[in-house]
Amino acid sequence: MIDGVRVCFSDELNSFIDEWEKKPGNLIMILHKVQEEQGYISEYAAREVSRRTGVPLAKIYGVISFYHFFKTVKPGKNRISVCLGTACYLKDGQDLYDETRSILGLKDGETTTADGKFSVESVRCVGCCGLAPVITVNGAVYGKLKRADIRGIINQFAQ
Repeated sequence: MIDGVRVCFSDELNSFIDEWEKKPGNLIMILHKVQEEQGYISEYAAREVSRRTGVPLAKIYGVISFYHFFKTVKPGKNRISVCLGTACYLKDGQDLYDETRSILGLKDGETTTADGKFSVESVRCVGCCGLAPVITVNGAVYGKLKRADIRGIINQFAQ
């Protein structure tokens, strides 16, 4: 219980934390497991990890903010990643990113739609340079895209 809110970790996550809480180098392993289970690391989860491991909350947030992989905002049901690695960027990946955000109505600083259906992030490389430019939706790869292709892809997941 933190600030009157119960942090609900699964039995599997609790066992994992019990196993790792005193090991050197435990923090990143535990944070990965929390994010794997919950999709992001909430303030409450960060506080619980701090309490259980004895790692100061400031250090936990230092790690979370340093590594781009960790998210502190709950992602949408459908996760869109737009590759902005060199090959994709040179083939107008930024246009795909801008179009995706525009179609979804995301303003500066927003990553998830108000209805929680979509979240959008830029990534540095998906490993599909031969298909540039590329986006992924929930892990599925869409390549050799044009700006006009984005709406159709989003519509497939809009239900």
